[in-house]
Amino acid sequence: MHQVVLGTAGHIDHGKTSLIRALTGIDTDRLKEEKRRGITIELGFAYLDLPDGTRLGIVDVPGHERFVKHMVAGATGIDLVALVIAADEGVMPQTREHLEICQLLRVKQGLVVLTKIDLVDDAEWVDMVEEDIRDFLQGTFLENAPIVRVSAATGEGLDTLKQRLLEMVPNVPARNTSGPFRMSIDRVFTMKGFGTVVTGTSLSGTVRVGDAVTLYPSRIETRVRGLQVHNQEVQQAFPGQRTAINLQGVERDALPRGEVVATPDSLLSSYMLDVSLELLPDAPQPLKDRQKIRFHTGTTERVATLVLLDRDQLAPGEKTYAQVRLDRPLAVLRGDRYVLRSYSPIRTMGGGAVLHPVPKKHKGKDKPVAAQALKTLEDAEPAVALQWHLRDAGWLGVSEKELQIRANVFGKSFSDALEMLLSRQKAILYDRENRRFIDLESLTALQENVTAILATYHARNPLKPGMPKEEISAQTDRPVDPKLLHHVLRRLAEKGALVLDKEWVRLSSHKGDLSSDAKVIHEQMEKIYSEAGLQPPFFKDVSAQMPGTARQHKDVLDWMLNQGRLIKVKEDLFFHVQAIAGLQEKLVTFLQEHGEISAAQFKEMTQVSRKYTIPLLEYFDGQKLTIRIGDVRRLRETKGAGARDDAGASGR
Repeated sequence: MHQVVLGTAGHIDHGKTSLIRALTGIDTDRLKEEKRRGITIELGFAYLDLPDGTRLGIVDVPGHERFVKHMVAGATGIDLVALVIAADEGVMPQTREHLEICQLLRVKQGLVVLTKIDLVDDAEWVDMVEEDIRDFLQGTFLENAPIVRVSAATGEGLDTLKQRLLEMVPNVPARNTSGPFRMSIDRVFTMKGFGTVVTGTSLSGTVRVGDAVTLYPSRIETRVRGLQVHNQEVQQAFPGQRTAINLQGVERDALPRGEVVATPDSLLSSYMLDVSLELLPDAPQPLKDRQKIRFHTGTTERVATLVLLDRDQLAPGEKTYAQVRLDRPLAVLRGDRYVLRSYSPIRTMGGGAVLHPVPKKHKGKDKPVAAQALKTLEDAEPAVALQWHLRDAGWLGVSEKELQIRANVFGKSFSDALEMLLSRQKAILYDRENRRFIDLESLTALQENVTAILATYHARNPLKPGMPKEEISAQTDRPVDPKLLHHVLRRLAEKGALVLDKEWVRLSSHKGDLSSDAKVIHEQMEKIYSEAGLQPPFFKDVSAQMPGTARQHKDVLDWMLNQGRLIKVKEDLFFHVQAIAGLQEKLVTFLQEHGEISAAQFKEMTQVSRKYTIPLLEYFDGQKLTIRIGDVRRLRETKGAGARDDAGASGR
């Protein structure tokens, strides 16, 4: 069934609630205070069964200026508006403000109900009021809307009003059922035997009894215990329906109005929003950068600071882009409409649409750039919106789920747009396990940055075999997802631009050649270690004999280790490769003949002090050549039962 919600709007005491009671038989003023004072304070709800069987949901809003925030909450999610104007008073201040709010929320259809005609005996007066209304509506979405004269007291005009509504309902576009379920809470109460119940107008998607749902921005997780639509129990609720949800295991006090009931993992909470902003032509004063404002969206209100991105102030009638910095987080989607009101005195100033639900903080010179970028996003098609957010995520990448939420593109529209970007290499899947993506432009920039980092490192460390992998991420221009960096290194290696060598990374062009000064140091160092054999001095003592700086000595040492000319046995103790090779040959021969060797026997073989023998024995153990069993060493076997026995003995 086509789901349509009608909302009222208009000045206080122009007969909105009486009109609904006359149409539906339902009194939407449910509070004792409302009945005592004779004014609507909170939102009221009713429904009307039209002649064709369509059930029209109705939201009645307060008309008093003190309760405009409730009016904004009620206007969220409506398809049609009934602008109620009393024939004996005509257009009044709240008539204007309510119409402005409907325009800012992009309500597109509606009609005018001229109420209390029974109180006006002069037909010419009513004609004059209707003419004034036509002038008032010029340039608005109600410019050509029907005006229906009605008396809630006598019933005059009610049938005509129902017929007008019946004619308008088929022209209301169907709501989206493919995305996640989302409903802004406009009422919370407790029912004996059931627990906590929340109501609202479902905005998108569907929900069933038993479904898991999450409350945003509080992120309370719960389940749907029961559903009602217009006081009738149902198993499933659809977009556009006035819906009551019985939530499982949630206390009423934990749910202020403004929370959003939604499909789990379908929204992101943020203290900042990037928005388009239009200031009403009749706004009493300009909006200034960093001005404190009241931000209304869905059924919630937040105090916020308005940061204009491309100017110091916004004049009445002008449009721009801004960042809204909230006192408490919100969970919204791109395209959600909002109303902006001044902090004090409170007055509707303007509004617009959310463009980015989780933006970065814009500062200084970046603000005009951000404003320019947001122009692209404002009316973007799905593929453009996805690519925009891929680029905005930058080197941190973005998951498939988060990309859907950021762009507010779901279902087949999302899969089609993403597939197109992937096929054209405009989006790159770099982490298959977690389904994370980056746009090609960002990937190319990161590759260039990594290449530049390596080139700088090689220039500063010409003798080192490469740069440690873990150091690269610390030097990138911006933070980078570790898996993305790994993808970039592998991608550059596959192209032959760099070489991955265990923990080292180097450009393919890096040769590590010795300078003339380094060659002198190398020749002397080679001579010292070669002549020292199995009794080399500690490196600190070698360095003290060398020309040049300690940094140059260390670089040459690293180069010789990488070239295999020296072997590190322990900290600060290095041996020439020929000395180690000769000793290893003797050790293997001895063990093949005798089966095992003790430390004393090894000392006798090497003819060096314990300062060298113990580190050398431990070195050969570390190289998996020998295995220590008690006080002796044996050759480590790689096959056969003997190796297993030896390993077991060593473990014991």
